[in-house]
Amino acid sequence: MTEEQTSALEQDIAKARRVLGRRNLVFVGLMGAGKSVIGRLVAQMLDIPFVDSDHEIERVSRMTIEELFQTYGEPEFRALEARVIKRLLKSGPRVLSTGGGAFMNDATRTMVLSSGLSVWLKADLEILWARVSKRDTRPLLKTANPKQTLSILLDQRYPVYAQARLTVQSRDEPKEIIAAEAIAAIALLDCGQNTVATP
Repeated sequence: MTEEQTSALEQDIAKARRVLGRRNLVFVGLMGAGKSVIGRLVAQMLDIPFVDSDHEIERVSRMTIEELFQTYGEPEFRALEARVIKRLLKSGPRVLSTGGGAFMNDATRTMVLSSGLSVWLKADLEILWARVSKRDTRPLLKTANPKQTLSILLDQRYPVYAQARLTVQSRDEPKEIIAAEAIAAIALLDCGQNTVATP
């Protein structure tokens, strides 16, 4: 990073902190978009705590996400997810990374949109598939054709994710670049400017 870039990032961080105030910064998007990786880095840059809602669900239930799906089914899992996210949104500021289906829940989405600042990490199918195909721990992809399932989820969910306040493109770039773009997108709100960060 050049001295100029570092200075610009520091200014963006200061503006982003001001925009956020006491609110939570909530990352939404499909599995593989990088919500946890980018969210954790953004939290470090803003010097506020980071929490992953999936990890918090596993902590309180003492079961993995996969076990919860197998034992109770998706509807029960979504109800637990909504309760956990509601609790997490009550205090801030912090960066909250959510599971891919969380923002699809009407009640959860309403809570996020009203009390947090939402950022959609948007990624193309090929990027997502390259990332998620490395591990077989995704309950929703345990199908005969997981890539097709991912494509269907993308078609169903992207119009809903688009309701997030900000959109940042996740792609094959160093995580530091994507995190800096997320910070810059938040900083733009300090000036009331455009809310979509484009590469």
